[in-house]
Amino acid sequence: MDHVSFQLGTTNLWSWLVRLLSKDPEWLNAKVKFFLPKMDLSSGDEAQDTTQRVMLQLRRLHTQGRATWQAFIHCVCMELDVPLDLEVPLLSTWGHGDGFPSQLGAGEENQPASQLHHGLKRPHQSCGSSPRLKQCKNHQLELARRYLKLLRTSAQQRYGRIPGPGQPLAFHQAYIPPILQWSRTTAPFSAQDGAVVGDPKAEDDTDVSIRDLFSTRADKGPRVTVLLGKAGMGKTTLAHRLCQRWAAGQLDRFQALFLFEFRQLNLITSSVTLPQLLFDLYLSPEAGPDSVFQYLEEHAGGVLLIFDGLDQALHSHSSTEAEGPEAPSPALALFSGLCRGTILPGCWVLATSRPGKLPDCLPTEAATVHMWGFDRPRVEEYVGRFFSDQEWQEAALAELRENRHLQSMCAVPALCQVTCLCLHHLLPGNSPGQSAALLPTVTQNYVQMVSTLSPRGHLPPESLLGLSEMALRGLETGKVIFSVGDISPPMVAFGAALGLLTSFCICTGPGHQGIGYAFTHLSLQEFFAALYLMASPKVDKNALARHVTLNSRWVLRTKARLGLLDHLPTFLAGLASCACRPFLSHVAQQDEMWVSDKQAAVMLALRKLAIRRLTGPKVVALCHCVGETQEPELASLMAQSLPSHLSFHNFPLTYTDLSALTNILRHRNASIHLDFEGCPLEPHCPEALAGCKQIENLSFKSRKCGDAFAEALSKSLPTMESLKKLGLAGCKITARGISHLMQALRLCPQLEEISFQDNQLKDRAVLNIVEVLPSLPRLQKLDLSRSNISVSTLLCLTKVAVTCPTVKMLQVRETDLIFLLSPPTETAAELGVAPDLQGNAIQRKEAQSRSLALRLLQCQLGIHDVQELIAQLREGPRLEEVNLSGNQLDDEGCRLMAEAASQLHITRNLDLSNNGLSVDRVHCMLSAVNTCQNLAELHISLLHKTVVFTFAPEQEEQEGIWKRTALRDSLTHQVPFELPLRSTRIRLTHCGLQAKHLEQLCRALGGSCHHSHLDLSGNALGDEGVAQLAQLLPGLGALQCLNLSENGLSLDTVFILIQCFSTLQWLLHLDIGFESQHVVLRGDRRGRDRLASGCPPEFLAGVPFLAFDQCCVPKSFCLRQCQLEPLNLTRLCETLEKCPGPLEVELSFEVLSDQSLETLLQHLPRLPQLSLLQLSQTRLSPKSLLLLADLFSLCPRVQKVDIRSLYHMTLHFRSGEEHEGECCGRFTGCGLSQEHVEPLCWLLSKCEDLNQLDLSANMLGDDGLRCLLECLPQLPISGSLDLSHNSISLESALGLVKTLPSCPHIREASVNLGSEQSFWIYFSRKEEAGKTLRLSQCNLMPEHVPRLATHLNQALKLTELTLTQCGLGLEQLIVLLSLLRCPVDLFTLRVEEPWVGKAGVLALLRVCTQTSGNITEISISETQQQLCLQLEFPPQENPEAVTLRLAHCDLETHHSLLAGQLMETCARLQQLSLSQVNLCDSSSLLLKNLLVSLSELKTFRLTSSCMSSKGLAHLTFGLRNCHHLEELDLSNNQFGEEDTEVLMTVLEGKCWLKKLDLSHLPLGSSTLAMFTQGLSHMTLLQSLRLSRNGICDVGCHQLSEALRAAMSLKELGLSHNQIRDTGAQHLAAVLPGLPELRKIDLSGNGIGPAGGTRLAESLTLCRHLEELMLGYNVLGDTTALGLAQGLPCCLRVLHLPSSRLGPKGALSLSQALDGCPHVEEISLAENSLARGVLHFCQGLPLLRQIDLVSCEIDNHTAKPLAASLVLCPALEEILLSWNLLGDEAAAELARVLPQMGRLKRMDLEKNRITACGAWLLAEGLAQGSGIQVIRLWNNPISPTMVQHLQSQEPRLDFAFFDK
Repeated sequence: MDHVSFQLGTTNLWSWLVRLLSKDPEWLNAKVKFFLPKMDLSSGDEAQDTTQRVMLQLRRLHTQGRATWQAFIHCVCMELDVPLDLEVPLLSTWGHGDGFPSQLGAGEENQPASQLHHGLKRPHQSCGSSPRLKQCKNHQLELARRYLKLLRTSAQQRYGRIPGPGQPLAFHQAYIPPILQWSRTTAPFSAQDGAVVGDPKAEDDTDVSIRDLFSTRADKGPRVTVLLGKAGMGKTTLAHRLCQRWAAGQLDRFQALFLFEFRQLNLITSSVTLPQLLFDLYLSPEAGPDSVFQYLEEHAGGVLLIFDGLDQALHSHSSTEAEGPEAPSPALALFSGLCRGTILPGCWVLATSRPGKLPDCLPTEAATVHMWGFDRPRVEEYVGRFFSDQEWQEAALAELRENRHLQSMCAVPALCQVTCLCLHHLLPGNSPGQSAALLPTVTQNYVQMVSTLSPRGHLPPESLLGLSEMALRGLETGKVIFSVGDISPPMVAFGAALGLLTSFCICTGPGHQGIGYAFTHLSLQEFFAALYLMASPKVDKNALARHVTLNSRWVLRTKARLGLLDHLPTFLAGLASCACRPFLSHVAQQDEMWVSDKQAAVMLALRKLAIRRLTGPKVVALCHCVGETQEPELASLMAQSLPSHLSFHNFPLTYTDLSALTNILRHRNASIHLDFEGCPLEPHCPEALAGCKQIENLSFKSRKCGDAFAEALSKSLPTMESLKKLGLAGCKITARGISHLMQALRLCPQLEEISFQDNQLKDRAVLNIVEVLPSLPRLQKLDLSRSNISVSTLLCLTKVAVTCPTVKMLQVRETDLIFLLSPPTETAAELGVAPDLQGNAIQRKEAQSRSLALRLLQCQLGIHDVQELIAQLREGPRLEEVNLSGNQLDDEGCRLMAEAASQLHITRNLDLSNNGLSVDRVHCMLSAVNTCQNLAELHISLLHKTVVFTFAPEQEEQEGIWKRTALRDSLTHQVPFELPLRSTRIRLTHCGLQAKHLEQLCRALGGSCHHSHLDLSGNALGDEGVAQLAQLLPGLGALQCLNLSENGLSLDTVFILIQCFSTLQWLLHLDIGFESQHVVLRGDRRGRDRLASGCPPEFLAGVPFLAFDQCCVPKSFCLRQCQLEPLNLTRLCETLEKCPGPLEVELSFEVLSDQSLETLLQHLPRLPQLSLLQLSQTRLSPKSLLLLADLFSLCPRVQKVDIRSLYHMTLHFRSGEEHEGECCGRFTGCGLSQEHVEPLCWLLSKCEDLNQLDLSANMLGDDGLRCLLECLPQLPISGSLDLSHNSISLESALGLVKTLPSCPHIREASVNLGSEQSFWIYFSRKEEAGKTLRLSQCNLMPEHVPRLATHLNQALKLTELTLTQCGLGLEQLIVLLSLLRCPVDLFTLRVEEPWVGKAGVLALLRVCTQTSGNITEISISETQQQLCLQLEFPPQENPEAVTLRLAHCDLETHHSLLAGQLMETCARLQQLSLSQVNLCDSSSLLLKNLLVSLSELKTFRLTSSCMSSKGLAHLTFGLRNCHHLEELDLSNNQFGEEDTEVLMTVLEGKCWLKKLDLSHLPLGSSTLAMFTQGLSHMTLLQSLRLSRNGICDVGCHQLSEALRAAMSLKELGLSHNQIRDTGAQHLAAVLPGLPELRKIDLSGNGIGPAGGTRLAESLTLCRHLEELMLGYNVLGDTTALGLAQGLPCCLRVLHLPSSRLGPKGALSLSQALDGCPHVEEISLAENSLARGVLHFCQGLPLLRQIDLVSCEIDNHTAKPLAASLVLCPALEEILLSWNLLGDEAAAELARVLPQMGRLKRMDLEKNRITACGAWLLAEGLAQGSGIQVIRLWNNPISPTMVQHLQSQEPRLDFAFFDK
């Protein structure tokens, strides 16, 4: 077509187009507004008619460019009813790129493409480059006025209406204000309201929430408000609303308003100044930009800048900010400067953002407002305004009210708009209820919306898929604004036609503007992106599954900016629903099978997420996803996989979020705990929890809740039937919210715990809460802490606590206000009786048993308040505790409470501390001592402001406690049990008491303190007061303790107290520390013993009294830190002479002179009652040792003198009945030297019977020791002499050997010169037949050997010498043996040296040939490095018996000469033992030849050794020729079955055999047959051991038949075989025929009850049986009962461990064993004895060991067990490890320890004994027990206490390995 024709054609099309659009000018206006967003449509249009306006608008569109014009033509053809004859030429001419003319018809205006509306650009007026002109003030104001008017006019044009042209009906509705909630203290609203809910029905001009956004209290500093809201909450809409209000003149405080979007600011690539941002990028002034900006700076308080979408800011802000308004900076830097006030100071800034970590550029004082969308009234108001037709409006509201899911979606304003749009389309064609059913999820809402918006009801798949691909590409690249080049004109037309896209002017910098397109909402872009992933063939299932992820939303702390794909998984899950399959099939143009495969990939990914352990934000996100799928199975899987405690911390939650969570929880079977802490919560979101029966615990802790939240929660609480715990902590709830909650709580009788702490509740609210208590019968705790209440309200609360039958404690202290309640255990419904009758019975029962604890600390209670409180308490129940400390009672109030104490029935404590009590009114408190019968202790300390009354339980309760206590026996078992007398402790410490107060105090006490404790320490009594008190003591009764410490006493007063000690009968112990002013008088010994032994104070209160039997309690007197001269010592002794005995005296002086010591010792004979005298930490002179040594002769009552290091001296005295006995002297570490030896020995020689003498750790040296040995015959020592650690050498050891002949009473001597430095000599009363000498590490040199031999030859009675590591070499040993001529028949020499294990047998035997005596025994042990020779003097040519034992060595068989010598020397050898040797073939050959020659050999042992088969053949041949063998031991050798079969040939002809041990040898069927054949001929056999030989029941049958011939059998060992029940029955048939049987061991043979019962019957016939071992079989109680019926009377050992015994069997055995005189060992370990533990009445006199390991023994059975153990006096070892013993059991065992004199070891490992129980055991050890160790490993005792206990008692062993 030529140019003319083309021009003519386009002219016609133009005319046709103008006529078509003139019919719908509104549509054209909307499209012009869409394609030209900033065009002023009113400019010059008013005077023109419709046709002229249409032509003008078409020219503007045409001038915009080719792409815009093509997109507009596509919109015309798509949306309007265009005739076909016009549509084809339109698309063919202008719908493609080649049909764009340069000009249109005549008269058209030519406008350059770059020239826009005057309000859009003025590049030549860029304010950043023009100079600032000097203008007059009036001119400047005029320019500013004109710009402000232009700014308002532009805003009116841009935001005159919220909706954009061409958008659907939904966008034209009136604005509904959302819920706004302040998050900072800058909120102008009352903190009680919490949220600005605004009236949804209010008119636009009364919308208070918008105005109040800028009503902050602070007028100085940055005025910054951040508006936070999730996607779709209406943040952008609110920003536009503000612009609209300002343009309408309603925000009159602002002269200028600027709105910027960060999604557009992100497009600016260069730095800009603030004037450029305001003028070039927003709106330029007509003139004078510098003047205008200067005006704005001067009036910054009237400037508002709104920044929308702060979360979309792409450019991270650095630490530097814009230096000034003229300095070019990034947009975010300018925003930072505006917020911080460095740019345009004083202006107002409002920023909107999704919740997240806000940028650092925001100041900390910025106000934060949460936008929560719509609650139900707002939703209904929005729907009402959306539907103008009344009928449709009612229908839509009905759909919403009936559909819970639809209500949840409409809580989001954007979704509410979509829902209304869909309902507008669906309601006309559906019956009621069907429309809402078509909108079950958000995704399906969007699907329905897209279908609804289609102009002709048809959705082209290509366009949908193209738009979806663009959406996904944008999200993946972070693009939400698309330029003209990013989207094709048809796509623009499609998006514009459906209202899916919006258009606006974009600026990339000053002078660079264009048009951008974006989806109407970001969620819509995410929906289309998900649609592309589901419908595009280019996306496989793996790529699809990778997009199903959950992003963590801990945005308040970690994430600065939300991603653009956050909601993509939700839409993918929604599209995976079966309901979306047809829509996806249409878009993808694939069949539904293809679509279902992709949906299955999404579902699989969701299932994997559903079973994972997720954080709170991910749980919420997954709930949305699962809800969108509409799959009940998936919802159930997720619900069951959730943890029982689900926490949500520090991220926003909306109604929609909780609704999604609730929908999932409805599929859960188990209960769940929900915990919301620090989460911003939508005020009405608790309504979403309504009807959720799975919630058991519900807790909210957030400052952002408020009364609206409480009101919403109150609607849901009655519907949560399983709710037990409710917490609303720190939620800013006031009386208004509480009133709503209380109405709801009355309908929740199942609640067990309620917490309203930290809500600053006032009086009325607190009282409203406690009124509900009777309506909550199961309530256990009510927490109202951090409430602000008055004293009057507090007294109301106490009245509630007293009158309410379920309250058991009220605690009010500082911030605490807590009720603890005890609900009744039974209800009328449970008992099935009449409620009134049953209720009365329960109330009477509870009234009798109820106790109340009242803790009112620091509550400012006064005298009048306490009077009212007393009146309340008198009418109330029994009081467990009353704590009124920290109040303002003063003297009068304290007196009133003390006097009322007897009437208040207090069972534990009355605390009046810190109430201003004065010293003059202390005696008033003592009135309670006389009036309160159950007062246990009164503690008053004015210095520490302490006043505490402690009460003992009532008589009935006290009886129960004493009956349950572990040690309820009295001091002797013969005393019958009865309750102790009441003991009262009076502690008046640090009260400033003086002598003048004593008479008044004693009068107040009035003699009521019988057996009580009186503590007056820390006062100011002085000498006068104590003297006065000493006179008053007889009138106070028998005190248990009187403490007068820290009262400023002098020495004279001390003697007054000593006189009282001597005269007062009840005073048993007087403890005085003079310098420290410690003065304590006690009436019993228990407390003193515990303190003296170092028991920690914390133990004393909880440790039960150990009633150790004592025949007489001695009196004790302790005086420390006091220097007494001889005169005072004489006075002291004379005073003590009047004291009855027995008496123990402990004195401690810094230095005690010899004169003072002599004075003291001279008075000892005049103190016959003295049993112990101790001088501790007192320095003595060396001369004092001689004075003390002479005591044995001067004072015959002295039993033991113990002196350590000249600082500690103890004298033990015999009682008056013991006239004579053994004496002991201990002088250790006293610096004794040679000069002291002779006088000391002379003094000690006067002692008649000196049993032990300890002179260790002195300085005797060799000379002193030599002198002592010379005096040794004169010393009457009958026990031992310890001379260790005296710096002695080898000379002293040789001297000892030399001394042996002169001391006939020496039986043993031991010297070790190594690091141990021990030197012991043991004596006997009679002359011993043999002596033993042991020398260790004496380093003998060659020259010492002859001297040693000479001394040994002179020792007539020396029979044994042991030389251990004395440096005696091989040659020296030969010399020693050659010189020995001992004048005894047999002499044993043991040498232990390292070279013994290396020398070899040949060298050792060569040594043996050098001795002058006959060798009767040779023992060589390489492992022990020991050579033992037994020599006989005088020599015998043919000894009767020669024993050769070669142990742990290899025989060297290559020396024929040695073999010949052995045969000749050992011709009459009777015993040959080889143990742990490796026999080579040559060695075996030597043994063969040797055995052949030993015709008299009786014993042969080869154990734990190995040899070859050839060597075994040699050995077998040799043993066959030993016809007189009586003992054969071949056990534990490494022989195979074939070798064992060869070895069995040895048994042929062994008719003399008495002992046979073949343990660990494999006895197969053939081998066993050979063995039993030989066994049948051994009629003299006495012992047969076949352990671990693999014998089964068949083999046992053969063995049993062979045993019938063994009539002499005494021992039968068949342990750890597998004879089972059948074999046991075979044995049972044989055993009665073995009359000599003494021992049988059948352990570990798999014997059950059947075999065990048969064995028991048989064993009862073995009357000589002594040892019975049947452990590790499944015997059961039936076997035990059978054994109990006839235990042999000679039984010594009974082992039944791990035998499946129960209590019944154990009790029967204990009854059968009781009184058996021979039993020595019992083992019942690893049986479930429980309460069937052994119980004896007569006891077992010879029992040495009892094993009860792992028998489930607990505290209950400990007492009878301990009583039984006491009846076994010979016990040495008790094994009770791995049981259930606690402190009570430890107390029982500790009580009996002193009575078990032979006990050496007790094992209590792995029990439940605490430090308290361990301390009891230590106390038991301290009572004189000879036990060596108590094992306590793995008991619940801390390492610190372990160290402390071991330091006090080393015999307590807590280590893993036994010591």
